[in-house]
Amino acid sequence: MNLAVMRVTRDMRKLSFFHFAGALALAASAGMASAAELPAEGSKAPDFTLQSQEGKKVSLKDFKGQWVVLYFYPKDMTQGCTIEAHNFQRDQDQYTAKKAAIVGVSADSVDSHVQFCTKENLTFKLLADPSKEMITSYGSLSANGAMAARNTFLIDPQGTVRKVYTQVKPNPHSEEVLAALAALQK
Repeated sequence: MNLAVMRVTRDMRKLSFFHFAGALALAASAGMASAAELPAEGSKAPDFTLQSQEGKKVSLKDFKGQWVVLYFYPKDMTQGCTIEAHNFQRDQDQYTAKKAAIVGVSADSVDSHVQFCTKENLTFKLLADPSKEMITSYGSLSANGAMAARNTFLIDPQGTVRKVYTQVKPNPHSEEVLAALAALQK
């Protein structure tokens, strides 16, 4: 075989390997995407157990018999997240009257949640998910993978997802959730 043919053959093998490796990477990322899909309305809410700012383990089953406003947010003590938390806190009595618990989740640590709750006078539960396992199970990992996306799930007393909000705008969000909760409870 002449040298030119040997080089072409070698280059084709390399190209085939890279195509194969690329196909494997694409298949792996497709598998990860399906594992990270948002739970659909009408589906069972994924279970979780995470630590709250109070240092206690909190699970979805702890809220059986009541509604849960499960909201994911990017980062403690940032402008949008503070606005969203303040609005949920402002409306806390209305949620309580509707037998609904507010539960916030971010990838921040328990210590960060303690500081955030103390500084902003937040009384509802914030759960720490630094491993991002729960965030991922709810399809709420941000595009960069570093934090939670701003999504909310309204879960009924039987543990079924009844409403899904994505790319939430912090300011009007609590009012939107309260309106949906009122409509669903009719």
